[in-house]
Amino acid sequence: MSDIHHMPRVLSGVQPTGNLHLGNYLGAIKRFVDLQDSHDCLYCVVDLHAITVPQDPKALAQQTREIAAAYLAAGVDDGQAAIFAQSAVPEHAELAWIFNCVARIGWLNRMTQFKDKAGKNKEKASVGLYVYPVLMAADILLYHATHVPVGEDQKQHLELARDIAGKFNQDFNVPDFFPIPEPLIGGPAPRVMSLRDGTQKMSKSDPSDLSRITLKDSDDDIAKKIKKAKTDPEPLPDNPDDLAARPEADNLVGIFAALSDQTKAEVLANYAGQGFGAFKPALTEVLIDRLGPVRQKMAQLLAEPQHLDATLMRGAERARTIAGPVVKRTKEIVGFWQA
Repeated sequence: MSDIHHMPRVLSGVQPTGNLHLGNYLGAIKRFVDLQDSHDCLYCVVDLHAITVPQDPKALAQQTREIAAAYLAAGVDDGQAAIFAQSAVPEHAELAWIFNCVARIGWLNRMTQFKDKAGKNKEKASVGLYVYPVLMAADILLYHATHVPVGEDQKQHLELARDIAGKFNQDFNVPDFFPIPEPLIGGPAPRVMSLRDGTQKMSKSDPSDLSRITLKDSDDDIAKKIKKAKTDPEPLPDNPDDLAARPEADNLVGIFAALSDQTKAEVLANYAGQGFGAFKPALTEVLIDRLGPVRQKMAQLLAEPQHLDATLMRGAERARTIAGPVVKRTKEIVGFWQA
């Protein structure tokens, strides 16, 4: 029998590493808003993850505020969901160390994200970058989260969290102490691709600013980027399956669908047979309509840093009321001395 009752709970976060883009909004933040009415939600700014690669210390705190502002501007209610900085809850790092001693080298060697991020210089990569999937497992299991909204590229890390939870429970004979978290994958645009290359994920690190729509882009910026977005000469089809071999077209239709709360089929029902000369202006209008208010609200919030700081402090306090007892019980299970 479980030591702690596992209520439906969601944990997720975004790294404070530069301008948030449309992929962050559709793949994470918009979903955070949708989930807060049906689950107990905790949304952190994962600054511990951010420092696995070099960061500007002077910029990191401000970037943390920017993520918090984006959560609030998009519609996350901090009265419902806790918003906090990961580093403000020391239990994340404490549980991660215990999990480092539960996880196995072979498991981490299979993590493709490390190979992708480290590239040819893996011998020079930080140890943190190598073990950060273990910290991600701690992030989730620290709150006994039962569900985690993840993109396709994070499914492997959630599988690791499930493996760690299962092994801990088995090794210490505490069945179901840590729940086996389930992924929440879905939505019409779970993976937003580059505007310059529909086979590559939209990224903050892409050298071309034209590859992404950021949450700070002006209406004119958005219009310019969509106008220059790579497409093909064919008209839009009437069947979503026909987009499979047309990555740029598929990406733009997916973005339109996600922003307008439609399916790709519903979008194509209105634009089938039309070229991108007609579709791009309509997509631009939808983008401006949805992102404009978020941009404006973010600017207002960032002009009041004391309000953001208070929100982050309240969120951290709430998070620690959950995290503290879980770590205390974990230490008891492991056998650590506690006064």
